[in-house]
Amino acid sequence: MTERTFIAIKPDGVKRNLIGRIISEFEEKGYKIIGLKLLIPTLEHAEKHYAEHKGKPFYPRLIKYITSGPIVAMVIEGKNVIAESRKMMGSTKPEEAEAGTIRFKYAINMEYNIIHGSDSKESAEREIAIYFKEEELCTNWSTMLEMIMNAE
Repeated sequence: MTERTFIAIKPDGVKRNLIGRIISEFEEKGYKIIGLKLLIPTLEHAEKHYAEHKGKPFYPRLIKYITSGPIVAMVIEGKNVIAESRKMMGSTKPEEAEAGTIRFKYAINMEYNIIHGSDSKESAEREIAIYFKEEELCTNWSTMLEMIMNAE
């Protein structure tokens, strides 16, 4: 079943120039990137994104961190992409991440763990809506390819 997920390369990944390497991991797996943008999350973005953590001791640090610099927000589409992308990212605790995962290779510690990915279909829909309007997503690849071919 084809589904969508939200992926964000966090400020530490952007600052460390890892954008291309991380995006390549998803493309090499065969997933389509249908939405992509570089932005500094606003306080509103951050509070909506991490609403379930409000009131927890780490919440203020989480908000401060995610708004500290640019992130790369992505919508990725493909078969079982939610579960598979979570496997590709590895444990949120990099020291527990399986060899070969994104966090194993690039994350520094749990607080600076390089990447975020939706953990369910409901989270994916909610997180995609925080960062993207439906019209910002490129969903009709065959029509786009036909347009390119017909323009030549």
